[in-house]
Amino acid sequence: MKFSKKDAEKVVNKEDCDLKGWGCRHQQCLILFFCLATGYSMRACMGVSLVAMTTSDATQVQLNYHHTNLTSSNVTASAEDDYKVDGVLSALLFTSPYPKFKWNKKTQDTILASFFWGYMVLQIPAGQLAHRLGARRLLAAALFANALVSFCLPWAAYYGGWIWVLVFRITQGLSQACIIPGMHTFLGKWTPLRERSRLSAWTYGGQALGPVVGLPVTGFIASSPLGWPGVFRFYGVLAALVGALIWFMTADTPAKHPKITLAEKLYIESDIGPTDESTKPKTVPWRRILTDRGMWAIVIGHIGQTWGQLTLYSEVPAFMDKVMGVNIKANGLLSALPFLVMWFTNFFFGWAADKLIVKKILSVTQTRKLANCLGSIPASVGLVVLAFVPKELVIVECVLVIFCGFKVATHVGVYVNHIDISPNFSGTMMSLSNFMSNLCGSLAPIVAGFILTDVTSELLWRQVFFVAAGMYFFTNLVYIILGTAERADWNEPTQEKEAENVKEYSPMLKMEQK
Repeated sequence: MKFSKKDAEKVVNKEDCDLKGWGCRHQQCLILFFCLATGYSMRACMGVSLVAMTTSDATQVQLNYHHTNLTSSNVTASAEDDYKVDGVLSALLFTSPYPKFKWNKKTQDTILASFFWGYMVLQIPAGQLAHRLGARRLLAAALFANALVSFCLPWAAYYGGWIWVLVFRITQGLSQACIIPGMHTFLGKWTPLRERSRLSAWTYGGQALGPVVGLPVTGFIASSPLGWPGVFRFYGVLAALVGALIWFMTADTPAKHPKITLAEKLYIESDIGPTDESTKPKTVPWRRILTDRGMWAIVIGHIGQTWGQLTLYSEVPAFMDKVMGVNIKANGLLSALPFLVMWFTNFFFGWAADKLIVKKILSVTQTRKLANCLGSIPASVGLVVLAFVPKELVIVECVLVIFCGFKVATHVGVYVNHIDISPNFSGTMMSLSNFMSNLCGSLAPIVAGFILTDVTSELLWRQVFFVAAGMYFFTNLVYIILGTAERADWNEPTQEKEAENVKEYSPMLKMEQK
C-alpha cells in the first residue's frame, strides 16, 4: 500500500523531524535581511543627500534646453550656478556639474517627514495584502516600486522641484509600509519556535546595519563624479536586485518552495502546522484579534519602543549639538557605533532566547518578557543617566552604546511576540501594532518641541529624557503584566475533521520508508 506525502507528514512525530544546519529557512531569512537593510538604507540616505542637493546661496535661474526632443524649453529651477543643459546626458543628469537647489530648512524637513506620511497610511492595508496575496509578491512589488521611484527621483527634483520630490518620497513610504507586515507574514510561515528568536533577530538586524552601511555609502557616492543623482540611482538598482532576489528565490510557505527537503519541511511544519495551499486565505478574525489581551500588550509595548527610538534618533543628536556643541551626525564613527553594537548584540540575544526556550529554562512567555525587560529597562535608565551625566563626549557616547546594545533585545521580545500568538495572522497583527506605535510615537518630537522652549537648557532636556524613560518603563510594565506567548485559539479557524485515522497505517508507512 502506497501513501501520499500528505499522509506521511501527518504521522511523523515532532521529535523525528528535528533538523539542524543550513537550510531553506536560513536562505529565506537572509534574503529578508537584505530586504530590510535596503529599505532602511533608502530611508537614511535622504538626509545626507539633501546636504549635497541644496545650497544656501542658490539663485533662481532659467534653464534653456538645447534639444528639441525635450518637451519643456523654459523651466524654472533653483540652482547654485547658471546650470545649462548640454546634451541628452546632461539633461538626464548623468554628467556633472549637477544643479543644487535652494530649499530652506522647513522644506527639507517636510521632505524628510513626507516618507512617514505614506508609511503610516498603508500599514494596516499592507497587512491584509500580505495575508491575501502572499508576502513574496508584496515584498517584491514594494522593492520594485522603491527602485523605480528612487531611480527617477533626480529627474523629479530637477524638473518638478521639491513638490515632486515630496510626492516621490510619499510613494516610497507607501511601498515600504508593506515591508514589515510582509516580513512578519513570512516569518510566521518559516520560523519554528526552536529557532524563531535567532531567525527573527537575524532578519531584523537589517534595521541596525542598513543605516550603518547606507550613510557612508551615500556620502561616498554624493562626493564622487556620480554626484547626488548617483545616490538615488544606486539605491534604485540595489532595490531592483533585491526585489528580483525575493521574486525568484523565496516562497510564501515551505510547501511552495521547490527545493526544500521533506525533512526540513516537516521540521518547520511540526511547529507551525501544515499549510494547505489549495484553500483560500483564512478569514482574519478581527474581533478576536482586537479583543485579545496579548495583542494589546504588544501594541502598548511597541508604542514605548517607537517613542524611545524616535527620541534616540532625532532628539539625542540635537541635544549633543545644542548642549554639548558636538554634531554627532557629522561624525561617521560616532553616528555608526551604536548601530554597530546593536547589530552584534542582536545575535547574542537571539541565540540566548532560543536556548532558554529549547532547554526549557523559561517558558516562551517568560522569555519574551525577559527580553523586553533587557531592552527597555537599561534604555530607560540610560536616558535618565544621560540627563545628569557630565557633558563629556566619551562618557555620553559610552552611555549611548551601552543602552543601544541592550535595546536590541526587544527584537526577541515584543517584536517577535506576534508570531508566537498567531503564525497565521502575524502580519496582520504587526501591521496593527506598527500603525499604532508609529501614530503615537510620532508625537515624541512634538512633545519635545513643546518642552524645549530653550534648546540650550539642560533642565528642559532632562524633562524630554524623563518622558522617554517613563514611556520605556511603563509600557514595558504593562507588557509584563498583560503579555503572553501562548498560541491563540483563533489562529486556526474551524476545519473539517479528518475522515481517516492515519495512525492505523503508521507502522506500514515506517516499513515502506525503510
